[in-house]
Amino acid sequence: MNLLLHSCPPLRFSVRLLQPPSHSSRFTPTRSSLPFPPQKAKHYKELEAAVDAVQRACSLCIDVKRSLFSGDGRILEKNDRTPVTIADFGVQALISLELSRSFPSIPLVAEEDSGFLRSNPLNSTGDGGYSSNFLVDSVLSAIIDKASAQDEPLTHDIVLDAIDRGGKDSLAFGVKPATYWVLDPIDGTRGFLKGNDALYVVGLALVVDGEIALGVMGCPNWPGDSLTIKEASGEALEAKTGTSGPGVIMVAHVGCGTWKKRLPEMLGSVNAIHDSWVRCFVDGCSLVYQACFCIPESHTWDSLPLSLFFSSTTDADGIANEREVLLLQTCCGSLCKYLMIASGRASVFIQQARQQTVIKVWDHAVGMICVHEAGGQVTDWKGSQLDLAADQLGRRVIIPSGGVLVTNGILHQQILEIISSSSPVV
Repeated sequence: MNLLLHSCPPLRFSVRLLQPPSHSSRFTPTRSSLPFPPQKAKHYKELEAAVDAVQRACSLCIDVKRSLFSGDGRILEKNDRTPVTIADFGVQALISLELSRSFPSIPLVAEEDSGFLRSNPLNSTGDGGYSSNFLVDSVLSAIIDKASAQDEPLTHDIVLDAIDRGGKDSLAFGVKPATYWVLDPIDGTRGFLKGNDALYVVGLALVVDGEIALGVMGCPNWPGDSLTIKEASGEALEAKTGTSGPGVIMVAHVGCGTWKKRLPEMLGSVNAIHDSWVRCFVDGCSLVYQACFCIPESHTWDSLPLSLFFSSTTDADGIANEREVLLLQTCCGSLCKYLMIASGRASVFIQQARQQTVIKVWDHAVGMICVHEAGGQVTDWKGSQLDLAADQLGRRVIIPSGGVLVTNGILHQQILEIISSSSPVV
């Protein structure tokens, strides 16, 4: 999206073959110090490892996307009809491998599992083995030069097991507070597939004893910070600049704030000029009608309680009165909207809970800490904190009352009161 700007229409994909990306050398990320000292951050080493893993994953995404749109490509479709690519599986395998090397005792909760790869009939060898499984070959090829040096060569089995380490059947937690990683390998897969002007995010968080301790978001095509709100709701960024933007990596640690840095600098780009972290803060908007709003692509403004009091427009120059708000048509997924709130580009993200849609923890966890540490607020529609342990066994689902409300903090109570006065929250 350029800022954010295009809503993603429903897409359907056929299965086409994607040649594994060609690689010339092993990826070596530029190790960059964090923007605060180790003595200030209890989980400094975990955050260092998370930043390293996410930047490796962003490099993988860039390579796979380049292959996807430059030649024959395989776009896969899971049973739930959500489009998924080699990048989703590759990122999960890669980050799982990197984290397990440094913190083998910390489990992983993630979106994917290897069932699709193992059962895809188009790639069965006929003997139950995976030595010639093209899909697994593609995932292996995508990660092999992104991963740290391994004690043993990467194999199909190692990659599949790494994916399954975060799968739904990997472990059961129980009712006690737990420590675990939460990963969304690619949030906004439709954006990944849509083109250069649509945002997608690699999101990783660490939950310690039931509380989010740190988070890292990598957005390889995040536009430069010079983009204004007027531009964000108008022409496509790609059309304006000929590029999808420099990309960004955002980090947050409890008590240490939220920070961002251009992704090319993290990847050691030869074009990098500056090499510094920038502190992130939410915006200072205090009036609802002056706020910039984000909603999920699956929602319409009329379906939300605020529509009883405010109409919406996507034209920044077209706001007619104090009963109209600016709606940014962000594409695609939830985490890019959290990124926008945390960086001060939007004021509010509101999501309604629906019976037919389960709200997954990986769509929110890393965004929650980035917004909190930037000065914002995240609750359900009753103003209660989101319960990460609502799903006691899997820690994979959250059950917010009414839905999720993310704001700059200043507007939070006002919007809660609007929601409360317009409809009962169940």
